[in-house]
Amino acid sequence: MTDSISVLATIKELRQTVGDWRAAGEKITLVPTMGALHDGHLSLVKLASETGDRTVVSIFVNPAQFAPHEDFDSYPRENEKDLEQLAELDVDLVFMPPRDEVYRQDFSTRVTVEDLSEGLCGASRPHFFGGVATVVAKLLNQCRPDVAIFGEKDYQQLLVIRRMARDLDLDVEIIGGPIIREADGLAMSSRNAYLSAEEREKAPLLHQAISEIAEALSNNVTTGDLLNKGRKNLTQSGFDVDYLEVRNADTLAPIEGRVKGQVRIFAAAILGKTRLIDNIAVPTPRK
Repeated sequence: MTDSISVLATIKELRQTVGDWRAAGEKITLVPTMGALHDGHLSLVKLASETGDRTVVSIFVNPAQFAPHEDFDSYPRENEKDLEQLAELDVDLVFMPPRDEVYRQDFSTRVTVEDLSEGLCGASRPHFFGGVATVVAKLLNQCRPDVAIFGEKDYQQLLVIRRMARDLDLDVEIIGGPIIREADGLAMSSRNAYLSAEEREKAPLLHQAISEIAEALSNNVTTGDLLNKGRKNLTQSGFDVDYLEVRNADTLAPIEGRVKGQVRIFAAAILGKTRLIDNIAVPTPRK
């Protein structure tokens, strides 16, 4: 099955192949991933096939975005299964570099995006967005795509990458793909595999909480009591709440009181040993 898909491991091979496509006038779309692919990832791949002539998927578990106490070593790696799934889709190339191809032994450069990286996930994981911005900048330079696609589940990450590409004058369009959810509302994530059966039953309560808050905000209820109640309910259900906040969808500026404009609710909470994140747009408030 996987014989039908091209898998490359070096930057030189990647650039040669993509360069040939570009010389032929073809539009290239990149979908960066860390593997352990699920339907959310595959939806981005399908979107990629609609935006360009050639689709490249990268699979690389990026050590730079994990703190020493986090799950880099145990992060799910399912390369054979991933390639089988990608072979079923319109993927032209999978880029699977080893660690030393991406980060040489004396690698010492880091890309930092200020402001958007602060708060939310940036507060509890201060190392994270620098690691993400660095590896994505490298992948965009290595592949040189016309378009790159990232999921909206990691909405703060999407904005950070979009700003990084703009600020560094990278000639690439950054597109966000919608969140794909399980039937019970849980946002699909590779880390969902860490949940025990009991935790998996509770996990959809995170999406339920932010959905209820979004509905109330659309009815002109103010933020304060809603967020406090939401945090309390999640805590009582067994979640260790990292944050539950209302932010501007473009700038991530905090919003208090009644909402207006483009607004999203952002949540992160630990259930057992699994960190879950989610976000949802607030419908336009009713007058």
